Amino acid sequence: MLPEHKHDMTVDDVIRVNDQFYILSTSSMADDRTRVLKQDDTFAVFDRHGDIRPVGLGVQGLYHEGTRFLSRLELRLGKDRPMLLSSTVRDDNALLAVDLTNPDSYVNGEVLTPRGTFHISRMMFLWQGKCFERLSLINYGLVPVDLSFSLRFEADFADIFEVRGSKRPQRGRRLADAVDNGTILMTYDGLDGIVRRTRLTCTPHPTRLVGSEAYFDTTLPAKGETTFFLTISCETPASVVHPVAYQAALSEASRALYAAKQDACHIYTSNEGFNDWLNRSFADLQMMNTDMPQGPYPYAGVPWFSTPFGRDGLITALECLWTKPEMARGVLSYLSSSQAVAVIPEQDAEPGKILHESRSGEMAALGEIPFGRYYGSVDSTPLFIMLAGAYYERTGDLPFIRTIWPHVQLGLQWIDTYGDVDGDGFVEYARHSKKGLVQQGWKDSADSVFYDDGILAEPPIALCEVQGYVFAAKRMAAQLALALGHPTEAADLWRQADALQRRFEAAFWSETLSTYVLALDGQKRPCGVRTSNAGHCLLTGIAGPEHASLVAQTLLGEDLFSGWGIRTLGSSEVRYNPMSYHNGSVWPHDNALIAWGMARYGFKEPVHKILTGLFDASLFIDLHRLPELFCGFVRRPGGAPTLYPVACAPQAWAAGSVFLLLQACLGLSIHSAEERIRFTGPTLPEFLQEVRIENLRVGKATVDLLLQRHPQDVSVRVLRMDGQIMIEKLGAGQMPSRSINAQV
Repeated sequence: MLPEHKHDMTVDDVIRVNDQFYILSTSSMADDRTRVLKQDDTFAVFDRHGDIRPVGLGVQGLYHEGTRFLSRLELRLGKDRPMLLSSTVRDDNALLAVDLTNPDSYVNGEVLTPRGTFHISRMMFLWQGKCFERLSLINYGLVPVDLSFSLRFEADFADIFEVRGSKRPQRGRRLADAVDNGTILMTYDGLDGIVRRTRLTCTPHPTRLVGSEAYFDTTLPAKGETTFFLTISCETPASVVHPVAYQAALSEASRALYAAKQDACHIYTSNEGFNDWLNRSFADLQMMNTDMPQGPYPYAGVPWFSTPFGRDGLITALECLWTKPEMARGVLSYLSSSQAVAVIPEQDAEPGKILHESRSGEMAALGEIPFGRYYGSVDSTPLFIMLAGAYYERTGDLPFIRTIWPHVQLGLQWIDTYGDVDGDGFVEYARHSKKGLVQQGWKDSADSVFYDDGILAEPPIALCEVQGYVFAAKRMAAQLALALGHPTEAADLWRQADALQRRFEAAFWSETLSTYVLALDGQKRPCGVRTSNAGHCLLTGIAGPEHASLVAQTLLGEDLFSGWGIRTLGSSEVRYNPMSYHNGSVWPHDNALIAWGMARYGFKEPVHKILTGLFDASLFIDLHRLPELFCGFVRRPGGAPTLYPVACAPQAWAAGSVFLLLQACLGLSIHSAEERIRFTGPTLPEFLQEVRIENLRVGKATVDLLLQRHPQDVSVRVLRMDGQIMIEKLGAGQMPSRSINAQV
């Protein structure tokens, strides 16, 4: 027997079954593509009409500081939904532009107003906790028309974890709506003692308000135009409430965006499709970057992860370090300030451990979820030290390194004590919080670590890539110690790294798999499956040269390479599922890190293969925006990659992947203390004949470079220089010796 359902009284193509909303397969709404805007701690997910509707996965809404302040916003012409003409987010991510028109309207069976008579333009953007909309209507008909339209609105004040599916035993009070002079105020008194309000202001005022719907009546002469403005404000006790008009807010937002671009490094290539991917990625990183008291921090992803994540921020900063070092400084500053200082089991916190994630919102404040500040990440701490070392190499900013050096030392202490729970020299994890993550590597879904028979591994678990991160962290820390004048500490750290490398090769290498095993369990039994994790051992340099070559071959074999990219899990493994989150999907950031590792060992053709696969994927994906992940199905001729239905897009480390992939091809490294830019064995794939890098900052100098592909080489030419920098080009495997005198 089919379950009972009831139709939404105003949305006939949406049905509710057991409190879940579904779109009828015959509906024009059977389109799950959404449009996303974000600005600081506010983000919005619209459908392509610019509406917010409780359909599909139920994620649409206007969110602020972890709470949904608007759960419905629907535009209607009379009783009809406008027809979609086009919908796009501007290439700088600042503005959502939607073009609509009217469907046929009938009176007594006769067409009164033919479709296509009205053009309806919706322009929407976010600024300082508010959503602004300009709604313009133009009558292209030959006669005047009396036009009625309405906006339906609701605010459920759901915590983001409620939207994700968490059930709460109790919620706060939704107070009665207040209406005053064209303004609607919706209020929620939370269990955390915080009163949250959503304020809707319409200009001109609505003709009438009935329940949760505002009605507007206007007369449009032939060829006439009218414009309405809507402001939706997300208000908390900490908000500064002051009215601002649409155009003034747009001007402020545009000036801020322009200022952020002025000092940025820009990249242009001979391939317009590749430029589209680059430009969207750059804009996504600008949008995800959030101003914190400690500096800019890239929030992880919209909608589920629009908050500071330790691992995501660190990896995104590493990907973009050569173009945007100030992001790395902001990440290091914030994570230093939030480093754990005590053992708190319910937060998986231990002294010296670096944050996994930080959440605001009612459920976090009440402790209903452990993620207000949560530390269940085994790799954030070594990644923090890696980024500190890489940041110093890129910038030579020793005064800043001095300020965070105590935090680096605390992180090293965590690695050697709490991180190595059984004292075997490997860093392991096991959760202490009952509500925390079972798996605490980057593949943190519960079923991601298992033996070759598919049975889940028993903790504490030592992941292969984490040992590589620790190896690299100790080497980076040794370099920082030397720079700070601590040679004895540096030598000791270097010896520790060498000892770890020997232990790692003995314990993790598998001749049978021709790669490193995924992990060791609590009894030191290997999880002998082929995964992308092993590729991160190339990234960190812990892999010996012979094993590195075999790992690269395994990763590019049919078992792991889908044609679009390297899968998280080989297709021959028991738990392989190309539609799973971590057991067979393709993640752009994962591929970029692996490619960077391959370039480290001089394997440039595999780098080209990975870059080409992801570039081709970007050509098929909406807005040229690579999502958090996509499915791992084998690439079919003429086909597109298969999307993963709940992947975040934009996702910061997916946006950062193109910059690291390009760096891997070019063998680019920057050594600010030496005033030197180095290209080691630079190559470019066939579809990139030229790459132009403008406003690349090294210390106090800036440089513009042109790289051109030739049959056997890539040339490097200096177009402009302010200041003095040495540009060094080396062949693959060549020691630093030959420089281009680049002073102009």
